[in-house]
Amino acid sequence: MKNMDRWLGDGGMRIIGAIGGRFDSYGEGWVDGAWEPTELACNPHGIVQAGVHSVILDAAMNFAINAGLDGKDRTRATLELKAETMLPASAGTAYAVRGEVVRMAKQVAFAEATVKDADGKLVSRSTGTFLLHRDPAPLRDWRT
Repeated sequence: MKNMDRWLGDGGMRIIGAIGGRFDSYGEGWVDGAWEPTELACNPHGIVQAGVHSVILDAAMNFAINAGLDGKDRTRATLELKAETMLPASAGTAYAVRGEVVRMAKQVAFAEATVKDADGKLVSRSTGTFLLHRDPAPLRDWRT
């Protein structure tokens, strides 16, 4: 399993910390985190804007995929993202975030992520398709 310890916290993206998110633990193809939305994430009434849900969900899926890849392999781009918001999220409220790999292929990966409230109710969820960058295999010596 790839060591992703240096990416814990904001995942290497300052925007995640700025909107109140952090990643706390991971394993092969998954990540868990927490999100306490800041005012930056919200409309003037203190409710998280739907696009901000997409940011935290996309980051969770990317982290989970990268945790499941070997060596220098990594995600390259989000190809498709679908996000659904079921309940409003509010500034200063604590939420749990989880990202998981659904399927890993040679050039793309499929993942899903969720945001849940303290009672375990689903607040938002997302599925995504991600382009992968695979470190090229070393050239074989033609003489052997």
